[in-house]
Amino acid sequence: MPRKPDYKIDLNLKEENDGYHLIATAPGPLGRKNLAHQEKQMLASGSAGADGNSTSAMAASSQQQKALQSKLQSKAMSVATKPGQQILMNAFMLWMSGKTLNIFSISVTSQAILGPINSILSLDKTFGPMQDQNADVSIPKLIFVALNMVWLGIGLYKMTSMRLLPTTSADWTGSIVWKDMMEITSIPPT
Repeated sequence: MPRKPDYKIDLNLKEENDGYHLIATAPGPLGRKNLAHQEKQMLASGSAGADGNSTSAMAASSQQQKALQSKLQSKAMSVATKPGQQILMNAFMLWMSGKTLNIFSISVTSQAILGPINSILSLDKTFGPMQDQNADVSIPKLIFVALNMVWLGIGLYKMTSMRLLPTTSADWTGSIVWKDMMEITSIPPT
């Protein structure tokens, strides 16, 4: 059994330790002074804004609102273009699965059909947090729906190429009503 050492290691720096004064007088990390200065400014502008005496506090808050709106807009656009990233991958998977009916091609094709439908149906849930913060998400919503429709179209094309959708007249022969002949004769009509 290993024996425990008799000494104790203390990593806290104390005044009597070598190098304490060197570390204490060393400059802080980059940006620390700027961070402290910005915190002081925010506290000062918050107290001045509460009194209503400072227009700079209002200008700072409007700049913050604009920055927040632009961040929300960029986040909405990144969410809107996410189906575009999936389109190419799924199109490649659909091409690789071939035209024969097997479990892999059916699962990939059903994913290409159900994925965009579920995404379109959950549109409000996807863009809900951004709408709650009063961001304009009408254009990103349209882009999101358009990309999902493209993805759905690729899935429907794959179903057509696998002959799973009735697209030719031969697919509808089961619904043709055949006329029954009332009389049969061996004499050709004249």
